[in-house]
Amino acid sequence: MIVLWPIAAITFKEGIRDRALYGITLFALSLLGFSLLLSNMAPRDVGKVAVDMALSTISFAGLLLVLFVGINLMAKDLDKRTIYSVLSRPVSRSEYVVGKFFGLCLLIVAVVVFLSIFALLSILMLKLSYPNYFEKFAWSLVILAITFEGAMLILLSAISFFFASLTSTSFVTLVLTVISYLIGNSIRDVKALVESPAAAGIQISPVMVKTVQAAYYLFPNLSLFDVKIQAAHGLPIPLNYILLLLLYFVVYSSLVITLAALIFRRKEFP
Repeated sequence: MIVLWPIAAITFKEGIRDRALYGITLFALSLLGFSLLLSNMAPRDVGKVAVDMALSTISFAGLLLVLFVGINLMAKDLDKRTIYSVLSRPVSRSEYVVGKFFGLCLLIVAVVVFLSIFALLSILMLKLSYPNYFEKFAWSLVILAITFEGAMLILLSAISFFFASLTSTSFVTLVLTVISYLIGNSIRDVKALVESPAAAGIQISPVMVKTVQAAYYLFPNLSLFDVKIQAAHGLPIPLNYILLLLLYFVVYSSLVITLAALIFRRKEFP
């Protein structure tokens, strides 16, 4: 931990200084401001729209953060050859990867907390203006949904580090991470479709069914972290679901970042 913290701190500072981060933050704040206007256009559903827009803004801004800031944090060290000066010190390659990952996790948490403050303020303003349309609203559900979004982003960051340890270019890492994100958000529905094709009136080969089932267990099920609907409609989330999801997050993230560290130990630098 003594070795990991300086690497994590430097990574966090690099991310804070990244100009793309400021653009993403301003874009997210603009969306939150727009959500106030959009919610006023649908007064009967103002509570649902306000919560959904706030959570969607945090999720989208976090995704941009992982894709355009997080992925480049390791790529910059490789492109500028600064990784050689880091590894020349008593720091192993595994410690370097884990330290960079922790630094990115700190950056994600900081940005999510920052945006959450403005998101919660926007919801509060609308709640004070339209109290009758927030009867089923619960702050605890919104905060829980934000926490799940942050966990999903950290898990996606672990996957990006895994791909970064395999490839030599940030573009390939970006593409593979985007593909994993898309698959992770749709694999549950696709699996349900291929396992009961008669209900949809289509025919699916057994090979396709096996492929989808393999992808379901191989790729992260990111759709599990999406509880925007429950938060917007005030639907309670079972405690066992929360605990199992947190366990899934910890186990999957730890496994992926461990594999990334092991692969990076044998990687040849350009």
